[in-house]
Amino acid sequence: MIDSYAEPVATLGDRLTAAREGAGLDIPAMAEALGLRPETLEGWEVDQAEPTASLMGRIATVTGVSPVWLLTGQGAGPQDASAGAALRAELADLRRLLAEAAARVDRLEEALSHG
Repeated sequence: MIDSYAEPVATLGDRLTAAREGAGLDIPAMAEALGLRPETLEGWEVDQAEPTASLMGRIATVTGVSPVWLLTGQGAGPQDASAGAALRAELADLRRLLAEAAARVDRLEEALSHG
């Protein structure tokens, strides 16, 4: 089976796009996470330019892929989209529970202070 993200099938720009999308990030969000202008990231994704080696490491960290995968398409690539969706749903549920717990703590503190 051919890995469609391995050279020479896919470009670095293709893998950058796949990594960003696999992390659930749009271009502005990823550019902000990397401290870049969105136009810079867009240029990389269409292979008009390439990030420096240090930025490749940061991109790998932000997107959860291996730097080797970004460079070659071999190794740990983007997470399955359905797995990412399930993790985001669980995260949203935990945030909701945390907000509810914080509201309960506030109510109890208020009741005790008047008590």
